[in-house]
Amino acid sequence: MNEALGMIEVYGVAHSILIADSMLKTANIRVISTEEVSQAYYTIVIAGYVDSVHLAIEHGREIAGKASVLIASKVIARQMKETITSLLKNNV
Repeated sequence: MNEALGMIEVYGVAHSILIADSMLKTANIRVISTEEVSQAYYTIVIAGYVDSVHLAIEHGREIAGKASVLIASKVIARQMKETITSLLKNNV
């Protein structure tokens, strides 16, 4: 299986929910975790096939960019299995 991990960080809980929902509707991905990084920053971590994760993150970037709430995003293709296990274990 050729899986990828994607992360997008945005300002505001409402925007993070909207973006997560939109990414789920855009591509066949799953949300691994959401985290409140600070009172204003939220990170959404997703996983799925590489193409699906790239599509979802690009869609999330587009929505966040239009609302001027995008902080950062990253896609890691073929990450170590332990990476997701560690994220889930630490509730990240």
